[in-house]
Amino acid sequence: MITRESLENQQIWIYGISLLIGGFIGLTFKSFGAGLQWTISPLIAILMYGMFAQIPFLKLRKAVSNIRFMLALLIGNFVFVPIIVWALTSIFPQPTPVLLGICLVLLTPCIDYVIVFTQLGKGNERLMLASTPILFIVQMVILPFYLWIFIGEEMMSVVQIEPFVEAFLLLIVVPLLLAVITQLWGEKKAMGVKAMKLTAWLPVPLMAAVLIVVVASQIGKVYKDLNIIMEVVPIYLLFLIIMPIIARIIALIFSLDTGAGRALIFSMGTRNSLVVLPLALALPESWRTIAATVIVTQTIVELIGELIYINLVPNWMLRDPKIK
Repeated sequence: MITRESLENQQIWIYGISLLIGGFIGLTFKSFGAGLQWTISPLIAILMYGMFAQIPFLKLRKAVSNIRFMLALLIGNFVFVPIIVWALTSIFPQPTPVLLGICLVLLTPCIDYVIVFTQLGKGNERLMLASTPILFIVQMVILPFYLWIFIGEEMMSVVQIEPFVEAFLLLIVVPLLLAVITQLWGEKKAMGVKAMKLTAWLPVPLMAAVLIVVVASQIGKVYKDLNIIMEVVPIYLLFLIIMPIIARIIALIFSLDTGAGRALIFSMGTRNSLVVLPLALALPESWRTIAATVIVTQTIVELIGELIYINLVPNWMLRDPKIK
């Protein structure tokens, strides 16, 4: 008999198999796989609803009041990450459309499924949830400035912010409100209690479904532009390797506890790939395909990296303190 606990215990294998299934569908049944693209946002929204429903919102005030974590988060994501991105793109210089895709995805910290991976990696997901509005506002304000620094004034007339706002509302705000309503319902009605128990089953299977449809719908683009992919993969791999190390040092400097330190590692290592994809698709035709391909490549590399993170971070980088 399958239980929720058994699903959670086998989640790494489930996600690994999901990546393979998505790749098989996308390469074998190309038209069908590409047609799954429309399901990405709805599935992420349902996933976030299931994740949000498990978080006790009454305790969020304590999370927001963690000033040390918020400072570490902002400094890590908006000071150290851009420095590393600048260094990597200097070592591996890219044409402007490719560089735009890299900057869009690496300069924007994730505000959705990072919460899921933080929980799976035994970090403090409440802190990540509380930081979501702050991360969103700061990256909205600072992204044009960073693009101007990295690429030039040309970006001011190219990048549109409306798709980003729309994605935030649909993928974060709506699921969050529905989760709060479900929790309030669960406090008052027996059916609400049953609904809350049902939501506890959602994160693992929904994450598996998201991995399948993202890879199935996007791997064709990656395969088509393989020469571009070979140029950007080293940047993404090095980013995934460097970020946990820097985040661990920042966590030490700010004296973060274990859960907060893990949350910082996941935030700095996880980028806004699925949410900034609409930004790339809103670019002029001559830039659209290349930038989208670069972002999708980061998604695939990152998802594989996250499967390593959720095991590496709690078991090696930031272990639970020993009880004396």
